[in-house]
Formats: sequence, C-alpha cells, structure tokens
Amino acid sequence: MHNGLVAIPADIRSFDGYTWHAAPDQYIRAAINGAGVLPLVVPALEDGADVDMVLDRVDGVLISGSRTNVHPTHYNEEETESHGPFDPARDRVSMELIRRAIERGIPLLAICRGIQELNVALGGSLATEIQELPGRIDHRKPESPDRDEAFAIRHSIKIKEGSCLASILGSGEAQVNSLHRQAISRIAPRLAVEAVAEDGTVEAVSVIDAPGFAIGVQWHPEYWVGSDDVSDRIFAAFGEAVRTRHKQPIQSAQAAE
Repeated sequence: MHNGLVAIPADIRSFDGYTWHAAPDQYIRAAINGAGVLPLVVPALEDGADVDMVLDRVDGVLISGSRTNVHPTHYNEEETESHGPFDPARDRVSMELIRRAIERGIPLLAICRGIQELNVALGGSLATEIQELPGRIDHRKPESPDRDEAFAIRHSIKIKEGSCLASILGSGEAQVNSLHRQAISRIAPRLAVEAVAEDGTVEAVSVIDAPGFAIGVQWHPEYWVGSDDVSDRIFAAFGEAVRTRHKQPIQSAQAAE
C-alpha cells in the first residue's frame, strides 16, 4: 500500500522517432520500495507547466538525476561544450517545482542533477569538470558496462554534526557512490552544507528556512535501496515526511500564500 503521491519531473528523450517524457526506473522503484510512496511523472514542458496544480495533488517531490545538466545561463555563465548536454524543458519544470514545493512546505528530496537544480533554483552556481580542479578526486561514473560496478559505493563523506542529514544517518562518516562531473560551486544563500567529500566537494545540503523536509544529495542512494543502510535511511525518512504530509488536509496554492 502506498501512502502518498510524489511528483518526479520528466526528462526529454528521443528514440524510435518519438519524443518521450521519461523518468529513470531506479528512481520509480526507490520511491515505491524505499519510501513507500507512489510516483507521478510530470511532463517536461519548455513553455511551462501548471506546477501549483501538480503540487495541489501530491504529497512530495523527488528530483531525479539525469545525463543532462542545468543550462549555465540559469546561473549567469556562458555555455561551453563542457557544460552540456542540456534539457531546457526539464530545467524549466524542475526548478519551478523545487521553488514552489519549498514555499508550500511539501517534502523535497533532490538527487544528483537534483541537488544541482536545487542550488541553482535558490541562487547558487555550479562548477563543471570538477575532476580537473586542484585537489579534487575523480567523481565521474566509472567506465564499466556493469551497472552495479558503475554505481558501486566508493568514497566517504563527512556529515556535519547537528545537521538534518545527521538526524537521519548520524554524524561522522558515511560511504557513498559517485557518478558526476559537475558539482556545487557557489552555495545558494538559503542552503546549508550538510556533508562534504574528502576533497571538499559538497555532497549534501538542506534548505535553511524550509517549513518541511528539503534535502539534496549529490550521490545516488536510489540505486541501492534495499541493500545499503545509508540509502534505505534516506528514502525511509523522505517517505515518512511524505506520509505525514499525506495525512494533512489538502491545501491549495492560494491557501498556502
């Protein structure tokens, strides 16, 4: 039984001569099996979607990772080849979902591209090809056809004591996977750093003034739900926040303002 409905913004994909609004299966299954909620894929419309109509009907928002990156014009930088590939329709819908979910106190979990969208949506910026920066380790996806190997747990993070993430995982160190070449550069004013990698890369954030659950992580807990304690705890906490919201009376956008 699923207690709560969760919105997941779609990616735009083209194959077989069709354009698809799609979401990765691993996030759908993690939402169902790890959080105990039912996911709803929201179409990515470049001319905009009625985000508040969606949020009137859901109890949480899950922002997934993706092969595409946030377009650098959203954080006042010029586009280069290293910034791509892009999905402007995903940018438009996802970042508006993030802003409005936070304002309305709707539980939010943002993963990989999601944490980057969260940072940009609230006024931060991103760094690209971070493996080329001094002192950074290589956070990119390992070159392997085996998905378990590509998503393998492979580096440590340090969780800030007293943080939202510490209330879920405990403070100290945790082990996570890594499949990204972009990361947070300038942290958004409304975000607090919750965890960092051994090289200083921001690995987790929370929204300082959010009225509800609002956390972003740079790694991929969705892949190991069911077999990794860190992954299970994150999705369980998100699911609990969604179920708490689900029990509350439905509040429209107008009533929330």
